[in-house]
Amino acid sequence: MQLLGIHHAAIICSDYAVSRDFYTQILGLQILAEHYRAERQSYKLDLGLPDGSQVELFSFPDAPARPSYPEAQGLRHLAFAVSDILACKAQLEAKGVAVEPVRTDEYTNRRFVFFADPDGLPLELYEVIR
Repeated sequence: MQLLGIHHAAIICSDYAVSRDFYTQILGLQILAEHYRAERQSYKLDLGLPDGSQVELFSFPDAPARPSYPEAQGLRHLAFAVSDILACKAQLEAKGVAVEPVRTDEYTNRRFVFFADPDGLPLELYEVIR
């Protein structure tokens, strides 16, 4: 087996409208498809990034909260590659998003920063050179 890359990450949100706005208007992800699944009382929103990877945003009634702090076992966070960490951090802050201070990865010497989506899901911006 040869894995070719990550196709998508799936996120379940507590407030679909708030999260839809966050991922499209704040982070700028492109809407690829949006469906309401009446039998599940659930939205499914497919969002695209420029490299072809996707984020699937779901809403489910009464979904339990995800423990983020203290960190729980399982997927730790979702990281997005950016070319200018300081500009991206400033754009998030200008839109009212709380962003942690920029840090440097001790192993790769790349800069990164953490922030959270409306449900507290840890998100990361990771600076790459293209």
